[in-house]
Amino acid sequence: MPAPRPAELSSHLRNDIRLLGKTLGEVIRECEGKAIYNTIERLRRAAVAFRREGKIKDSELLEKQIKGLDDQEATSVIRAFTYFLHLSNIAEDRDQNRRQRRYALTETKPQRGSLQHAIEFLKDKGVGSRKIRRYLEDACIVAVLTAHPTEVQRKSTLDVHREIATQLSHRDTTLTSAEEEWLQQRLTGLVETLWQTRLLRRQKLTVHDEIDNALGFYQSTFFKAIPRLYQDLAQWLQRPGHSIFQVGATPLPPFLRMGSWIGGDRDGNPNVNAATLEQALLRQAGAVLQHYLQEVKDLGTELSISQTLGTVSPEMLALAAASQDSSPHRADEPYRRACIHLYARLAATAQALTDRPLALHPTYPAPAYRVAAEFQADLQTIADSLAGHHSGLVGLLHLNSLIQAVSVFGFHLATIDLRQSSDVHERVLTELFKAAGACVNGQAVDYATLSEEDRIALLRREILETRPLVSPWINYSAETEKELAILRAAAAGRQRYGQQAIQQAIVSHTETLSDLLEILVLQQETGLIVPPSGHASAQADQGLMVVPLFETIPDLERGPEIMAAWLDLPEVATRIRRTHGGIQEVMLGYSDSNKDGGFLTSNWTLYHAERQLVEVFKKHKTRLRLFHGRGGSVGRGGGSSFDAILAQPPGTVNGQIRLTEQGEVIQSKYKDTEVGRWHLELLTAATLEASLTPHQPASQTEDENMARYGAVLNLMSATAQKTYRELVYQTPGFADYFFASTPILEIAGLNIGSRPAARKPSQRIEDLRAIPWGFSWAQCRLMLTGWFGLGTAMQSYLEQGGPGCPVHRSERLDQLRSMARDWPFFYTLLSNTEMVLAKTDLAIAKRYSKLVPDKSLREHVFGRIEQEHALTLAMFKQVTQRELLDDNLPLRVSLGERFAYIDPLNHLQVELLRRHRAQRPATRQAGEESSSQRAIHMTINGIAAGLRNSG
Repeated sequence: MPAPRPAELSSHLRNDIRLLGKTLGEVIRECEGKAIYNTIERLRRAAVAFRREGKIKDSELLEKQIKGLDDQEATSVIRAFTYFLHLSNIAEDRDQNRRQRRYALTETKPQRGSLQHAIEFLKDKGVGSRKIRRYLEDACIVAVLTAHPTEVQRKSTLDVHREIATQLSHRDTTLTSAEEEWLQQRLTGLVETLWQTRLLRRQKLTVHDEIDNALGFYQSTFFKAIPRLYQDLAQWLQRPGHSIFQVGATPLPPFLRMGSWIGGDRDGNPNVNAATLEQALLRQAGAVLQHYLQEVKDLGTELSISQTLGTVSPEMLALAAASQDSSPHRADEPYRRACIHLYARLAATAQALTDRPLALHPTYPAPAYRVAAEFQADLQTIADSLAGHHSGLVGLLHLNSLIQAVSVFGFHLATIDLRQSSDVHERVLTELFKAAGACVNGQAVDYATLSEEDRIALLRREILETRPLVSPWINYSAETEKELAILRAAAAGRQRYGQQAIQQAIVSHTETLSDLLEILVLQQETGLIVPPSGHASAQADQGLMVVPLFETIPDLERGPEIMAAWLDLPEVATRIRRTHGGIQEVMLGYSDSNKDGGFLTSNWTLYHAERQLVEVFKKHKTRLRLFHGRGGSVGRGGGSSFDAILAQPPGTVNGQIRLTEQGEVIQSKYKDTEVGRWHLELLTAATLEASLTPHQPASQTEDENMARYGAVLNLMSATAQKTYRELVYQTPGFADYFFASTPILEIAGLNIGSRPAARKPSQRIEDLRAIPWGFSWAQCRLMLTGWFGLGTAMQSYLEQGGPGCPVHRSERLDQLRSMARDWPFFYTLLSNTEMVLAKTDLAIAKRYSKLVPDKSLREHVFGRIEQEHALTLAMFKQVTQRELLDDNLPLRVSLGERFAYIDPLNHLQVELLRRHRAQRPATRQAGEESSSQRAIHMTINGIAAGLRNSG
C-alpha cells in the first residue's frame, strides 16, 4: 500500500465530518422543523464566511442574527453547534487513529513516541533489552485519575460518542451498498439519540457519581489497553533465539499502574469523607473482580486442550484435581477444570471483599484468595504448563494478558491517594493536644501558637510515644472527627484490600517541615502506623508515604530546603528505607503556581525546584519520585506529556514518575482502547527514554544550558512575574473585571463536579481555585494563564539585557533563538505558548470585556491585556522566526475550521450573559434556573468541547 499523502488523510477527516454534519442537520430538521434548521444554517454560513474571508460585515451579520434570537431559538442553536463540535472531535480522534495505523503499515521506522521507537532508540545508545528489563523491575509509572471539574460532558453523552466512533470505524473497510445503508441508519439513530439526550446534568455530581464515571474508563479502555501494552513490550524485548512457543510465559514487572484521587481527595471538597473512601475502595474491588470473573470464564471456554493430546505439568494436574467439577465431558480437559476452580475461588473472594455475590454463573464453595498474588500464581501454573509443553502461543490468546492484568490491578484496581490541606492537619492537632492536656516544660500546649522549632520538637516526641493521643471518651469537633474517621477507614481499607490500595498521604500547601510531621502523628493515632513498642511485629503496617505538595511560587522555592530537613531526620530516613524502598515522593503543583506567579515564572520555578531536589536527594542517597499535578490546559501544565517528560531536568525521572490526568483530559485520552493505548504508550516511552538514555552527556548538556541560559531565565522570570502580578493582584478593580467579563459565576453553577469552585465564599482572586480560574479565561478565548507576561519578559531582556548578558541586542536575540532551538525546557515552553496563542481570539475577548459596566476599568484592564498579547505574539515570531503553527499546518487548518463553530457559541454566551445579568433576581424563585442561565451552561459545554483542553 503506498504511503497516503497528507491531503488524502485530511480528505478522510473531511468526509467523516461532512457525513456527521449532514446527519446532524437532517436530524435537526426532522426533530425541530425547517425554520430552526434554516436559522442554524444562516448562522453557520456567516461564521464560516468570516473565518475564511475575515470580512467585518460577516462578523456584524453574525452578531446581529444572534441578538435577534429568543431564548428558545438560542437554545436550539447552541445545541446544534455544540453537538457538531462533539461529532468533529469524534472524527478527529478517528483520523488520528487512522493515521497512526497507516504510519505503521507504510513506514519502515517506528513512530516517535511509540514503545518500539523508544526501545530501538535506546539500543542505538547501547542500552539493551536486559538493562531495560532490569529497569522495569524498579520502575514506577502511574497515571492518576482525578475528579477536577473541567469535564462538562455527561456520561450518557460520552457513551453515545463511543458508539458513534465504533460505527465510523466501519467506514475504513470496504462495504457493500446494503452495509453502507445500514451504517448510515445506525449513525442517524445514534445522532438522533444524541440530539434528544439532555446536554446538561440536572443535579450536581456527587463523589459516588465521580467514582462510577472513572470506573467506566476501565471497562472501555484500561482493562484492555494496559495488558496489551505489556504484551507488546514483552515481545519487543524478546531475546533472539527464544522459542516463540514460550512467548510471554513470565509477565513483566508491574511498572505501569493506575492511581486515583476520587473518594480520597478532600482538600477543599467537603463532600469527601470516610464513607466516600470506603465506597471508592469497594467499587474498585468490585469492578476488577467482575472483570477477572469474566476473563476466567472466557479462559475456560478457550482452553479446550485434551490431556490425551497434549502433556500437562504435575502442578497443573494438581490444580485441576482441586476442582469439584464433576462433568464427564471435561474429564480429559484439565485446563478447563482448573479454570472452574479458579472461578469458584474468585467468586468466594468477591463475596469476602465486597459482601455481595458477583459471579454470574453457578459455582461451588471454595476458599477465597487471601491476596491477588495467590490468584496470579494459579494462572501462572496454567501458563507454565502451556509454555513447557509446546503451547506457549495459546497463552497469547487470553491467559498472558490476564496474568499481567492481575499483576497491575491486583484486587484493588488502582491506588487511591489521600489528600488534605496542611492547615486542616494543624487545626486537628491543635484540638487533640489541647484536649489531651499536653504540656511542654510544665505549661499547656497551644499548638497553633508554637514556633516552628517547638512544633517540630513536640511532633517528634509524639511520634516516639506509645500512649494514644486520641481518647474514645472525648467528643471532638466535627472536622477532627471527620479527619480521624477517614484515616481509620484508610487503615481498614489497607487491611482488607492490600497495602497497594492506599499508599500516599499528600499534604497540600506544604510550607514547613512540621506540615509533614503532622500527618505522621495522625497516622499513628488512627492505626495506619503501629507506634514503636516491643509488641509490634516486624510485619506491622508502617503506614502511608507522606508526600509534600509544593504549589505556590514561595512553596516551590522553599521545597528543596524542606525536603533536606525532612530527609535529615533519622526516624524519617529509617521509614523511607524500610517502608518505602528508599523512595520519597514529592508532588509539584502546576495550577496554583501559575495562578500565583504567571506562566513563565511557574514553569521556571518548577524546573529550578526539580534541579535542586535532585541534588538534595543525591546528597541524602534517597531516590526521588516526582508527582506532577498537571492539568489539561497549558496554564495547568498541559500540552504534550511526551515532550514534557523529555524536557525534565536530568535525574528527575529516573524510572519514577506519577502524573495526574484531570477533567476533560481523561475523556480525551482514554475514551477507548486504541486512543488510550497510544497515550499510555507515549507516557511509558518518554519515561524509558528520559531514564535510560546515558545520563552523563545529557547532564553535561543541561549544566551547559543552565550556565549559558539560567541567568537569562532568572531575569525574564522576574519581569514576567512582576508584569503578571501587577495586572492580577495589584490593579484596582481587577477582580471586578474578571467576575464581570468571564462566566466564572455561571461555571460555579454548573453541575460538573463535586468540588466547590472556590475555597472560601468570596470574590477574591486569592480564594478562587486555580481550575475554574483557568477554565473561565478559556471560555472568553483569552487563555491568559498560558502567555501573559512572557512578551514583556522577552522584550525587556532584548532591550535592556542584564548582568553577565551579551552587550548588543542582536546578540541577545541570537541567544533567545538558540535557547528556543537547543534547550528542551525553553523549546517546550514556547511550543505550549504557541498552542495557547493559536486558540486566543482578542476580538471575541473584547466582546466579553463589554460586559464590565465600568467603562474606565474595562478599557484599562482590557487595554493592558491587548497590549501584552500583541507583544507576546510579536516576540514569539521574532524569536522563533515563523508564524504561529507554521510547522503544524494540519493543526492550523483544523483550528481554523473549528473556530467557525466555536465563534457563534462565544457570541451567544456574551449575549446570554448580558440578558441573564440584566434580569431582576426577584423575577425568579430562589434556586430556580432561568432559561437564559440554562442556555449559558450549554454554551460553556460547547466551547469547552470545541477547545478540548480548556480546563
